Amino acid sequence: MPLLPEHISALIGALSKLPGVGPRSAERIALHLVQADPAAVQHLATALVDARERVRLCDTCGALTEKSPCGICTDSRRDAFLICLVERPVDILSVEKSATFRGKYHVLGGKISPLNGVEPDDLRIAALERRIPDEHIKEIVIALGTDVEGDATSFYLAKRLAREGLRLTRIAHGLPAGTGLEFADEVTLSRALEGRREF
Repeated sequence: MPLLPEHISALIGALSKLPGVGPRSAERIALHLVQADPAAVQHLATALVDARERVRLCDTCGALTEKSPCGICTDSRRDAFLICLVERPVDILSVEKSATFRGKYHVLGGKISPLNGVEPDDLRIAALERRIPDEHIKEIVIALGTDVEGDATSFYLAKRLAREGLRLTRIAHGLPAGTGLEFADEVTLSRALEGRREF
């Protein structure tokens, strides 16, 4: 005889498929939900369904939005000639939390990875190329990860997007704030030294 009712086990299974939710967390959440106030559970269910049905990708930049173009694309206070190129829509949230970038964005939709079947045509590169003359883009900041695929994609984009009057830059890579040299691997330390700048 199973310890938990079938529906709780099914809920645990569904929750454990969420990113960052392991089996123990899924079990705790499931047990909390089945014992919670029914109105609170209904509210959560409604919020989940509403978010999934209403949130989509911006037709211009690829950010998560409820209306297209998104609020960033239509914000006249942002630098319209500067684009930060990121891999996924959630990466925009990370850059925005820094409160230092005031341009617009373009979501690539992944990284080139032939081993995983991701080729340049699978990404939103052509859409970015159309934006360059249409929006008179002056600089593209490539903000991709430093893994093998991120580096390969960055180098590919630097060659493909190179044109007169367009500055291509890449975010600096180095030590995370608040850590010491003893926690840095050789590659991170090497990039931190290469990306050094004057005070």
